[in-house]
Parts: sequence; C-alpha cells; structure tokens
Amino acid sequence: MSDDHQPAANSNGHANGGGAEDELAAETAIAQLFDDYKAGFDDYEADRICDCFALPVTIWQFEEGHVFSEEEDLMDNIETLLSALEKEGVVQSEFQVSSSHINGNSAMITLDWTQEDADGEAVLEFTCHYHLIQDGVDWVIAMIINE
Repeated sequence: MSDDHQPAANSNGHANGGGAEDELAAETAIAQLFDDYKAGFDDYEADRICDCFALPVTIWQFEEGHVFSEEEDLMDNIETLLSALEKEGVVQSEFQVSSSHINGNSAMITLDWTQEDADGEAVLEFTCHYHLIQDGVDWVIAMIINE
C-alpha cells in the first residue's frame, strides 16, 4: 500500500501467498478497508467503523489492552471515541502508510494518522499498528496497537 491510500508492493518486495494477482487483490481490498475506516471517522459513523473489525478484536491504547468480543461493547467504545474527537474539533482524518506486510490471509499495516480541525490544523498525530485477517473475501482489523 502506498501512502496515498493506493496499493503498492510489500516492504520486502516479495509477493506472498498465491502470486502477484492474489497479492494485488489483497492490497486493493486492504486499501479499501482503510478508506472505509477513515470515512467512518470523517463522517462520524460508528457503524461504518465497527464494520471494519473482526470479533473478537483487541485494542491496545495508553498501555492497556481491551478485548471486545461483542459488537455492542465495540460500538460503545467507538461512540465514546467519536464523542472525544468531536469535543476536540476533529473534522478530518488523514493517514500515511509507513509499513505494510501481507502474507496469505494475514497482514500487518502501520499507519501514521493526523486528525485535523476545520482550519486544517493538526489536533492529534499518532501511529497505529494494525493486524488484519482475511475473512472470506473481506479484510478486517483483528488488533490495533496505538503508539
């Protein structure tokens, strides 16, 4: 995945799994997953964000891990996060891919995020490491580690 939200070669330059065609399909699907995830934040749509996750999912932030095995609990967490972002005046989120590794039906992607206010000023800047799994034809987030 490239930093403009488009697929690119793995950081190691090797296709993994079933060949270049499968690799490109995975990269395209993962890019779409993160575009949908970002759009959920930009539009404050908790359901859209929630749809990006596998259950159970583990989210590590502030040196604490939380396992969400029920959609209702994950939605509560997402809604709390969106409320906090709204209070901070965040209106847009942008990310850059800093690393990407896809191997078969799993992937590890690191994104550097900037969340901005209406004036385009950075309100929050952080890095998240995502562990993804392929669920049928879809890719979903199985774990997040926030730095």
